[in-house]
Amino acid sequence: MRFVHLFVICALIFGAAYVYRIKMESTVRTESVLRLRADIRKERDSIAALKAEWAKLESPKRLQELASRHLSLRPIEAMQYDSLKNLPPRPPSFVRPGDPDPIGTMIESVDLEALAKAASEDESLTGSIPKPEGAQ
Repeated sequence: MRFVHLFVICALIFGAAYVYRIKMESTVRTESVLRLRADIRKERDSIAALKAEWAKLESPKRLQELASRHLSLRPIEAMQYDSLKNLPPRPPSFVRPGDPDPIGTMIESVDLEALAKAASEDESLTGSIPKPEGAQ
């Protein structure tokens, strides 16, 4: 019977130590969570301060004052625009309406079978030209 009592006392001590360890781990994790929340709050406050500073720096009134102080710009006047009749003439067109597309004609005239045959003979090509059927 004493052996059973000794076993139960040891089990109670082990259980108490295990519960204490769990409590300490949860306390440490809680403290780390609180520390992280404080860091997040601090970062959010600094972001809010930076956004407020940016809004102040990009305000239109401040930019207008800086532009008038440092740039020699004048307001646009209505007389600065020219009329449409003073535009230069349209450049001449070298292709007549109804003529076939010259670049498209050159592309269509390329012999794809001859290129594929040359590709099968020359191993240095990248393979972007398809090989003709039956060639290996």
